[in-house]
Amino acid sequence: MKRSKNHRKASELVDRDRLYSPAEAVKLAKDTNAAKFDPTVEVALRLGVDPRKADQMVRGTVNLPHGTGKTARVLVFATGERAEQARAAGADYVGDDDLVQEVLNGFLDFDAVVATPDLMGKVGRLGRVLGPRGLMPNPKTGTVTPDVTKAVADIKGGKIEFRVDRHGNLHFIIGKGSFEDAKLVENYRAALDEVNRLKPSAAKGRYIKKGSLTTTMGPSIPLEI
Repeated sequence: MKRSKNHRKASELVDRDRLYSPAEAVKLAKDTNAAKFDPTVEVALRLGVDPRKADQMVRGTVNLPHGTGKTARVLVFATGERAEQARAAGADYVGDDDLVQEVLNGFLDFDAVVATPDLMGKVGRLGRVLGPRGLMPNPKTGTVTPDVTKAVADIKGGKIEFRVDRHGNLHFIIGKGSFEDAKLVENYRAALDEVNRLKPSAAKGRYIKKGSLTTTMGPSIPLEI
């Protein structure tokens, strides 16, 4: 991939032969940021797991102590009183059959999906649409729940979801470039603690093989795990 002049210049400031502490990586990420907007700060980890085996899948959620820096757009599948609760909690879209059909027709202007258990029979039809985008509601991540108020509040408040891909890579955001360094580091440590907590017992050898931190348009910075 051809990189811009600014990106190449920023990359020269990164020493590929060393690993940076989280605090050093955050500072360097800001110093090498060439974007003219407030970039997202993201972490990528290579895990020593085989995601093809069910007992080595790593998937979870974590509430970042300082949020993500953006307000997620939440869609909720619910009816009756729970639909009203979802709206009161700040859900952006709430509905039932009509909303299912809208998504099937191509509506995807949202960042997270929550569903009450009684509607999963209908929401299941959306697996081929939401699944590849990591948006399918799942009880393990708290997005299939009768407590829609808590689910919406958590997501709006900075709850992130992560899932290892088929190559053993895992990505998650820790905030925006405008965050104070210390807040980005605290968000990173909170997410890393949860990833470590979810280490599969079947995983052998080194669990987290390597990591990197980057901003939206910045160079990748090797992390000391």
